[in-house]
Order: sequence, then structure tokens, then C-alpha cells
Amino acid sequence: MTEFEKSLSILKNASRSGSRLGLERIYELVHLLGDPQDSVPAVHTAGTNGKGSFCAMLSAALTACGYRTGTFSSPAMLSQNDCIRINGEPVSKEIFADAVIRADRGSESMADRPTEFELLTAAAFLIFLEQGCEVNVIECGMGGDGDSTNVISRPLLSVITNVTIDHCAFLGSTVPEIAEHKAGIIKEGVPVFFGGDDPQALEVVRRRAERKGSKLYTLPGLDICTVENGGGDITVRYKGAEYSVPLRGSYQSRNLLNVLACTDILRGSGLLLPESSVRSGLAAVRWEGRFEKLCDDPLIIFDGAHNRDGMFELCRSIRRSFKGIRPAVLIGVLADKDYASYAEMLSPLVCRAFAIAPDNPRALPASQLADCFVSRGLP
Repeated sequence: MTEFEKSLSILKNASRSGSRLGLERIYELVHLLGDPQDSVPAVHTAGTNGKGSFCAMLSAALTACGYRTGTFSSPAMLSQNDCIRINGEPVSKEIFADAVIRADRGSESMADRPTEFELLTAAAFLIFLEQGCEVNVIECGMGGDGDSTNVISRPLLSVITNVTIDHCAFLGSTVPEIAEHKAGIIKEGVPVFFGGDDPQALEVVRRRAERKGSKLYTLPGLDICTVENGGGDITVRYKGAEYSVPLRGSYQSRNLLNVLACTDILRGSGLLLPESSVRSGLAAVRWEGRFEKLCDDPLIIFDGAHNRDGMFELCRSIRRSFKGIRPAVLIGVLADKDYASYAEMLSPLVCRAFAIAPDNPRALPASQLADCFVSRGLP
């Protein structure tokens, strides 16, 4: 067994305890590892959708501006080690395995052993410190207040991309309930940016920011101009200048605007972010699984939409990209998702559906998903 295979075995064993929110275990673990979480300035990001794309774009901009940038995001897409990146590139399997194994050894004295995500979080903080990162971009796994990434005590900036309904079993069934959890990343006196458009969520974030003495920034007050989509890329006009990212989903325009607003805020925190470097970094960003073109002939698009709001945005991208052509869809979902609504949204846009069961213990049986499409008249 290689060291990388050993690290995957460790994570698989830890995953058997499932998702358990709360900070007691992660605080104990990082303390046993020397508290690496506050050694590198960080941008801490929560949100229902868009936070992964936001982090990829912001990391690309910071890297182009000359900062050695660590990025922690989840879930992994192509290999487990790609959830931890430096300057946009996944860390090597050797570096990843070494950090996971050390985090696991460090936890041996803990009465309540860490979850899979807590081990990954601790490993990421170790790697970013030891690899000389100058700025980290850290994505919450779920929620905010009880997420293991929330051990960061004083980030440069707290970001909440948006708040919609998801993970109801853990976070609540209403937008204000979920927003309360996500607003839990706001720290005393640290600026916070809210990039969503739900007024109930904004009010929750505003109240938390006031209690913490944190200045709140939003898009409407930042002189945003029109948004354009064209040429397969997303282009926005922000404060009189144009910026593009080579990402196809129509939802990326909002993510890009959020990133540009946050670069303005970070300049106020002392980071040197020349406009030309930000533009070149954004133009080179890569991010898998977001309306990603895998093949031209036949045209194959892959998207990781996994909640109602994400599926709505995916359908909007299908309408804009296919312009009346009805593609086939290959889809698999987890049983705890609102899969009936996915079939309802997709059925008018596609010619037929192929249902699969993901390789996941929470997967919905393919036959049950297929029945949802058949009941709406779709073969």
C-alpha cells in the first residue's frame, strides 16, 4: 500500500462517523498539531452555491498578483488531493498523504476522533503553512458556525456567497435558519461580504455583522454595471472595466462580480492587487464540474448541480447554450435531495433521460429517479 492509498484508507475509516457539525474536535486536533490555522492570512467563504467557483476565481486572481495562494475546497473532483491546491494546482499525492497521516496520528489521543472533513481541514492548514503560502482561500464544507474551517480566528475577510435551501437536516428548513449558520463565520471587527440577493438572508447577516462590529459589503452599493455572456466565456463590466473568465455557466457572472467586489475590499486590507494582474488571473482560471465542456463531438457538458437552486441555474444555462435544442441528460442524485423537482425542471428542456445511481451509500436507486422522469412524459 502506498502512502497515498494509506491516507485514503484513513479518510474512508473516518467517514464512517458521517457529518458531525461542531468545533470541539477540530479545535482539539489543530491544537495537537501546533495550531497552524492562523499562521497564514485567509479569506473564509461560506454559501449555499457558488462558493467553490468564487474560491477558484479569487485564488487565480491572488496568484496572478504574486501571492503564493492556498485553496481548500470540497468535495474533491478528480482525485482526493485536489481539494487542497496551491496556486491553483492540486498538491502532490505525497504531500497530501503525509499531512493526512500526521493529522490522523495527532488525533490518536482524542477521546472523540475527528471526522473525515476535520482531518482534511487540519491537513490543509498544515500543508499551507509548511509550503509557504502567503494567503489562503478557505471554503466551508457545510453551514458555517459549526463547520470545521471555522477555527480560523481572524480572517482578512468573511464571504457569504448566497443563502438558499440545502442540507436541511443539519441547518434548518428556512432561509433565515440557514443564514444564521452561515453568518457564524463572521468574526469580531472583520469585514464581511454578502453576495446573495435574498432579503431575509441579508437581514440575518446584517444583524450578525452589527453585533460583531464588522463592516458589511454587498453588491448593490458597489457601482456594478451590466453583465454580458458571450463566446463561451463569461464577461462582466465592473466599474467601467471588463473582466472575463473561461467558464461557461450563466451563474458564473454573479460569482465573478462577487470576486471583483472582494478584491476591492482586500485592497483595503493591505493586499496589492493590480487591476491588470487580477484580470489576467481571472482569464486563466480553471474549475472543473461547473457547466464544464468535456467533449465537442458529441458535445458533452458536465455540471455538479446538487440542490434546487443549483438545478435552476443549470437549466438557465441549458436554455442559453442550446437555444431550443433538446439534449439528453445523464443524471444521478442522492436520496436526501429534492430530486422530484430536478425532474420537473429538466423535463421541458431535454429529449430523454438516463438515470444512474452514484457510487455513494446515500444514492437514490436509478429506477426511482427514472420513474420521476417517466411520470412527466419523458422517456
